[in-house]
Amino acid sequence: MFRSEYADVQPVELPIHDAVLARAAEFADAPALIDGTDGTTLSYAQLDAFHRRVAAGLADAGVRKGDVLALHSPNTIAFPTAFYAATRAGASVTTVHPLSTPEEFAKQLSDSGARWIVTVSPLLETARRAAELAGGVREIFVCDSAPGHRSLIDMLASTAPEPHIDIDPTADVAALPYSSGTTGTPKGVMLTHRQIATNLAQLEPLMSAGPEDRILAVLPFFHIYGLTALMNAPLRQGASVVVLPRFDLETFLAAIQNHRITGLYVAPPIVLALAKHPLIEEYDLSSLRYIVSAAAPLDARLAAACSARLGLPPVGQAYGMTELSPGTHVVPLSAMREAPPGTVGKLIAGTEMRIVSLDDPGKDLTVGEPGEILIRGPQIMKGYLGRPDDTAAMIDTDGWLHTGDVGHVDADGWLFVVDRVKELIKYKGFQVAPAELEALLLTHPDIADAAVIGVYDDDGNEVPHAYVVRRPTAGELSELSESEVMMYVAERVAPYKRVRRVTFIAGVPRAASGKILRRQLRERA
Repeated sequence: MFRSEYADVQPVELPIHDAVLARAAEFADAPALIDGTDGTTLSYAQLDAFHRRVAAGLADAGVRKGDVLALHSPNTIAFPTAFYAATRAGASVTTVHPLSTPEEFAKQLSDSGARWIVTVSPLLETARRAAELAGGVREIFVCDSAPGHRSLIDMLASTAPEPHIDIDPTADVAALPYSSGTTGTPKGVMLTHRQIATNLAQLEPLMSAGPEDRILAVLPFFHIYGLTALMNAPLRQGASVVVLPRFDLETFLAAIQNHRITGLYVAPPIVLALAKHPLIEEYDLSSLRYIVSAAAPLDARLAAACSARLGLPPVGQAYGMTELSPGTHVVPLSAMREAPPGTVGKLIAGTEMRIVSLDDPGKDLTVGEPGEILIRGPQIMKGYLGRPDDTAAMIDTDGWLHTGDVGHVDADGWLFVVDRVKELIKYKGFQVAPAELEALLLTHPDIADAAVIGVYDDDGNEVPHAYVVRRPTAGELSELSESEVMMYVAERVAPYKRVRRVTFIAGVPRAASGKILRRQLRERA
């Protein structure tokens, strides 16, 4: 068993809105949220006052403790106000992908039992259709304005009393995000106020921030990574959060330059752009002090190329999953130069880990031996909503959550994640990690992006199949061939790891978090 080397933190027995905004009066007029496109700014005092008034408006509309409210919006400066207002009114918030189809949205509404929706006017038709399909939705509110719908802006003038709800941080669910569905049916992950707030306290000593920091929120707030790293954590510490609704490279770079961003929390595709895209040279990124990548494996060579190009400390990584609120490991900001390349960090405070054999799950492994990562700590989810069997399959009777990730630990406690258990390719009994092949493919100058899955050949052997995006050259796609890709890999890996099939595609399908949607590639294959 591996234990954190950091001092334990006391569980945070507060509702999430209080855990995050407890120091709002102290930060007062400091900017809390800044629209990265038009500069509209909310101070900490305004965020605190606004979310309380909106909470009063929601309560006056009928929102009660135990209700589920679906927050269906891209990143905006209104998103945090809506989230904290809903939890202050006693609701659980299920965050919804803004690009969900009405049918996908309706499934989440039905599964979560949501009775209320908060959306934005450009997404209103999708929300209306989803509500019709699901049934049970009492009202749809908008963050901005739309005829026939109550607006959160109008609620700021509410004279209704602020709700004072008796929230049990240990038992009451604050957030109900849905797992990505990359390995199965999306499931509602029940995260209590205590679990989310305690995870913030666990991460804070290692990922500290303050009023002098400006964090760029380009990854989506609806995803647990964005909700924690880009919303809850910086607002808890008094930093300014510059908000972008989506990732567009030019807008992203302009925001770093114009708002003097100090810290980036990103996913590997953005690291790839920072390392290789020619546009980088056209912007002043000198305000940046660090970059942290999470949500998907980041190759050490790509991380090094990014940091070298920008003149920054090595790109740090963090590790976790929705079911873990989400963090368990991080490379501390203070240790980015000392951390070994490729590590996702060390165990955060109050967290334990086991590495168990893939062939004998009851056997614990030691330093340097790769196996499945098991986690135990106060940040582990309450469970999957309405799915006790799935919960029991994920969390065993001793409280260990089985991540499905494969990793190993070095003698100093640094964790290295190799791949997903379910994504490992078994070629004639040998295990092949798709992430390793993907990282190698990205080193080819004519490859812009790549994904690898296992498919079965005519002999019934599972073989690596690479999906490759050619890099444009002089406005045209390169002439890179299938045989060239296979030879490039074959010259650099053991024979059993060779890519046996190559398909060229326009783009690798990815979740909003940056994870490769291998299921879509398997369906295509």
